[in-house]
Amino acid sequence: MLVSQGVDAALAGVFGLLIGSFLNVVIYRLPKMLERQWVSDCAGLDGSEPGAVEPFNLMVPHSRCQQCGHVIRWYENVPLLSYLMLRGRCSACSTPIGLRYPLVELVTGLLFAWCVWRMPGQWAALAWCGFSAALLALALIDWDTTLLPDDITLPLLWAGLLASMLGFTGVALNTAVVGAVAGYLSLWSVYWLFKLATGKEGMGYGDFKLFAAFGAWFGWQALVPIVLMASVIGVVVGLALKFNNGLREGGYVPFGPFLAGAGFTAMFFGADAILRVVGLG
Repeated sequence: MLVSQGVDAALAGVFGLLIGSFLNVVIYRLPKMLERQWVSDCAGLDGSEPGAVEPFNLMVPHSRCQQCGHVIRWYENVPLLSYLMLRGRCSACSTPIGLRYPLVELVTGLLFAWCVWRMPGQWAALAWCGFSAALLALALIDWDTTLLPDDITLPLLWAGLLASMLGFTGVALNTAVVGAVAGYLSLWSVYWLFKLATGKEGMGYGDFKLFAAFGAWFGWQALVPIVLMASVIGVVVGLALKFNNGLREGGYVPFGPFLAGAGFTAMFFGADAILRVVGLG
């Protein structure tokens, strides 16, 4: 039994490496796709026709070196192995390849292997693999751009409700629905209270939707532990960045990556474990 489970986990890990390679594309391209769409929409507001642009989506154009434009061949895009074979450099111009690319592949592979090893049933494992991939992509997109795209947050929310209905998460459907509503409204309320008090926006609408997704996946009982842990992590990281002059212009730190970290903790250890970590359990 354990041998078979280990083989399944190993195969899932290999599949996760492939998905991780795709996530690198999503993390880099999806914000640019949204930006292009916004520019195109704004160009039409004055009655002018938007200019023709080259297709740019998750499939085209082919991945290239950002320094020299070298088109990355298929054998240069094998997860982890290509990075090691190329010694972390472009084969054409020797520009270093960011370490994030193999790390995203590795982390995704480990997450998929863990889900198959620990989750009861193949369909439940598949559901949590999807949750992990979406959450990792959201965390890195938000860190890079302060965006949590609806293209990922909303499917993650609906997938959580569907997984609950099918019994993949162990959360009753009514609990998941209440969790989704409470997750959204709680951060929405904090947003407006902060804005009315300060005149500034403390977070974005994407945070509401991500928190609603957590309510759908974990149930409303997990919301307080998750937001507590995310807040603690955010304060620690924010202070560290401030003392090291690492804050962005305006001193803004995206909240999504910290929510994601708390979400992964809830997945690994359960919401009750979060309360023990923050000293309230």
